[in-house]
Amino acid sequence: METPNLNYINELSGGDTSFKSKIISILKKELPTEIALYQNQMQKEAYLEAAQAVHKLKHKISILGLEKSYYLASDYENNLNDNSVALKNDFESLLKLMQEYVLHL
Repeated sequence: METPNLNYINELSGGDTSFKSKIISILKKELPTEIALYQNQMQKEAYLEAAQAVHKLKHKISILGLEKSYYLASDYENNLNDNSVALKNDFESLLKLMQEYVLHL
């Protein structure tokens, strides 16, 4: 599995440490909320709503430089839209990886 990184954030901030800090702060605030929303939808087996949550999480995946994982998330989103939970374990492992990384930023 890929390793999250700050390459995109560093590139986006262009050396502006204040801007970089704001992006990281937003990540730390929004990521747990978006993951909780996804998990809540999955508990209710509301797969279409869970797919919408995955769609939102794809932006965080990109921001953390996880290019290959973005495609995993896209495939999983499509699966959920088809009422399939194929790739669920892989996607949830990715979420755990992201949470751990963001927690230590």
